[in-house]
Amino acid sequence: MAESKRPRIVIVGGGFGGLETAKALKGDDVDITLVDRSNHHLFQPLLYQVAMAGLSPAEIAAPIRAVLKHQTNCRVLLGEVTRVELENKRLHLDHGDSLSYDYLVVAAGAKTNFFGNDAWARHALGLKSLDDAVEIRRRVLLAFEAAERESDLDARRRLLTFVVIGGGPTGVEMAGGLAELSRFVLADDFREIAGKEPRVVLIEATDRLLPGLDDKLAKAAADQLEDLDVELKLSTRVTDISEHGVKLGDDWLRASTVVWSAGVCARSLASRLGSETARGGRVKVNADCSVPEHPEVSVIGDMAYFVPEGSEQPLPGVAQVAMQQGRFVARQIRRDLKQKPRETFEYFDKGMMATIGRSRAVAQSGRLKLTGFTAWIAWLFIHLIYLIGYRRRLIVLLEWFWGYVTYKRGARLITGDRAWERAQLLARQAEQGPHSGPVRVVDSRSDRDTPDTPDDAPGDATEDSSSSSTSVA
Repeated sequence: MAESKRPRIVIVGGGFGGLETAKALKGDDVDITLVDRSNHHLFQPLLYQVAMAGLSPAEIAAPIRAVLKHQTNCRVLLGEVTRVELENKRLHLDHGDSLSYDYLVVAAGAKTNFFGNDAWARHALGLKSLDDAVEIRRRVLLAFEAAERESDLDARRRLLTFVVIGGGPTGVEMAGGLAELSRFVLADDFREIAGKEPRVVLIEATDRLLPGLDDKLAKAAADQLEDLDVELKLSTRVTDISEHGVKLGDDWLRASTVVWSAGVCARSLASRLGSETARGGRVKVNADCSVPEHPEVSVIGDMAYFVPEGSEQPLPGVAQVAMQQGRFVARQIRRDLKQKPRETFEYFDKGMMATIGRSRAVAQSGRLKLTGFTAWIAWLFIHLIYLIGYRRRLIVLLEWFWGYVTYKRGARLITGDRAWERAQLLARQAEQGPHSGPVRVVDSRSDRDTPDTPDDAPGDATEDSSSSSTSVA
């Protein structure tokens, strides 16, 4: 069979940017191949709800093949890109195959950045994938199971201490979700634990929460968190993390569960492109989102370091940036094929929002600023709109309604083998201090994407990424 002469477009990544690029080219006379290391598109702004037992994984993820099943000019491959030959317009996959392209769109996303402290990854849980969310849920529920049987008050207090590092949208949402889960949802399940025993601590290195939002909204978010009894430690830096908790300066804060939401960096594919990178390993791109000297290659979303004209700061790695860049790049490919000049990408900021708990949220879009119940309703509405599939939207809406009325969450499941052994491990760690000697750490996240950023590589100080921050998409 003769090889197709249609332009070949390869998209790496099935997240917000990659999926939007493919969908924008529907009906065009091109051959599209979308490659992703996972078989599903993840609605990352709701990932924390899986971690907090509010939603099940299938309710925020959709198979990429199902999303694109009616797009006849697009095929989907499961695989990871190991090498890119820019000069030969070819990329290689982990299972030995290679793909030639006329246009390459790289939208592989970001990963957790520990800023060179890679050993911390053994003890602090990131929130970048469904596996991470399920592991956080497992760890929190196991801590309650161990505390239910613990007679030593100090050990039980340590088991029921949860630390969130990073005061961006993900950190705020995680802290609020942990507080609600601990004090309202699980209080009825674990009768031996007093309702006020669980402790949630949110640590932020700067002097305020939610960078990028108005000061008054940041203050409102802090007030709403404190209403939930979340302890805020602002202007506080973490100096070490172990199985016993976190070290703040010279003092240890003992905790059973530590969630890291303080930084992201581009995946290692960014460095394999051979192009110049900037802070966080993000690839510097031109005004049309293309790589310098390679107009046929575009990098978008969390992997792109795009500085708008007249600005000194790059665009944040949030969902709305990735989606707008995806549609823009598709339009530039279409203009190339029609031999029209390329345009300059102009980002339209629709705002940002973060939910803190039941009827608690903050939202900002231009001059419009909302807090409390009104912001929470806006948050619900926006996220329902952008979920993929009517059935999924209906299920999530019903889950939220049921949770609002009853304070119950149906996804309180501890999955994986040897659950009680892991609960016993947490109990043993709770009885030891941070200097009592090593305790073997059981970590079921064998396929976790551990950081491969060099120790001296700079990272993004904020965690605004499409996988971790909530924006008005």
